[in-house]
Amino acid sequence: METVKVSASYRVAIPKSIWDEVALLPGEKLLVYVQDGAVCLRRPSAIEKLLGVAKGMNWKADYRERRDRF
Repeated sequence: METVKVSASYRVAIPKSIWDEVALLPGEKLLVYVQDGAVCLRRPSAIEKLLGVAKGMNWKADYRERRDRF
């Protein structure tokens, strides 16, 4: 576990041991969010990972047009 300090401009440096462990690269984008009061950083998931998720599901034509779901 590492300790970091928030600067006057609200910046935080990620320690080298952490970015080495997760193989962060300069310029890489991360998602920042709060979960149970903790600030979390995560790589965004690629949309390509969702390819085929709904494959084989039995969709009915009326599912898309249902008006009671608004």
